[in-house]
Amino acid sequence: MNFNSLKIGNLIAPIPIIQGGMGIGVSSSKLASAVANAGGIGIISAAQLGYNEDDFIKNPVESNLRALKKHIALAKAKAPNGIIGINVMVATNFYEEHIKAAIEAGIDLIISGAGLPTMLPKIVKGTSVKIAPIVSSLKAAKVILKLWDKHNDIVPDLIVIEGPKAGGHLGFKLEELEDETFDFDKTVTDIIAETKKYAEKYNKEIPVVVAGGVFDGYDIAKYLNLGANGVQMATRFVVTEECDASQAFKDAYLNCSKEDVQIVKSPVGMPGRAIRNPFVKRTLTEKEKITHCYNCLTPCNPANTPYCISKALINAVNGNIDEGLIFCGENASRLTKMTTVKELMDELVSEIKQA
Repeated sequence: MNFNSLKIGNLIAPIPIIQGGMGIGVSSSKLASAVANAGGIGIISAAQLGYNEDDFIKNPVESNLRALKKHIALAKAKAPNGIIGINVMVATNFYEEHIKAAIEAGIDLIISGAGLPTMLPKIVKGTSVKIAPIVSSLKAAKVILKLWDKHNDIVPDLIVIEGPKAGGHLGFKLEELEDETFDFDKTVTDIIAETKKYAEKYNKEIPVVVAGGVFDGYDIAKYLNLGANGVQMATRFVVTEECDASQAFKDAYLNCSKEDVQIVKSPVGMPGRAIRNPFVKRTLTEKEKITHCYNCLTPCNPANTPYCISKALINAVNGNIDEGLIFCGENASRLTKMTTVKELMDELVSEIKQA
């Protein structure tokens, strides 16, 4: 099938693929700029991006904001004609400060989930940055569209629909993730229909992209045929040369089996999807003693949390795999070899055309 470019206002990506944000350094400037240069949209995750700054332990917030600006500047310099965005979780402590730092650094697009980004329009008011909520249900889409319309007289520039097969934190209850009768395709078409009502009201195009378990060009073609304007993919980009994670992290993806990919409970109460390893097995029965709080997410109480999610994710991205939390999408076990971003994008485009 033929496909159109992904247009978000005046931002135009020739290939309708957004590389999903992956926290604590898995997707930072190197990966995001490579995707942007290849014709997609590159996303830097704002989650604890300052993890390898010298003063991170003492000043996590300052380190994160400094690193966010640094990586945006790097990505923009490496991909001067590409589109660079950030993913920032609503559950992030100092959420507003992260948004403002990204705007100061010249970010093109802000994607925000892990909670409903009700305050995002107010924070970006007066700027040209594009904003996109992540939703996982028609109910959530209706709420955010109605709130932004009623209180801010605006609509999103883009909507990301994230399904139950995604990696990392998920916007579903555990029983919903285990429900084999759940019809995600219907959720997609329902949200597209709801979005069109607001697009007509504001006489504005609101592209919708689908995320969660999108693995190949045939998956992309399927969602384009359902009426979506593009997709967001993350897991496939981990095993590229340009991904910012350690090789040990990438090898964990390449070596995992289907049975190794499981749902875990995050300290912030959300279910997440990760690779089963010694760390995950241990946290099922043991509570970790928290010796340092990175003040990263809300609600997280060091007194009763089973483990420190920042420490676990930092261990993983740095290659200390057995002591780390390795978030991944449902299809991680289908990965068999390393590639480059350009090779992957070419492969996906070829498959879309063949579909």
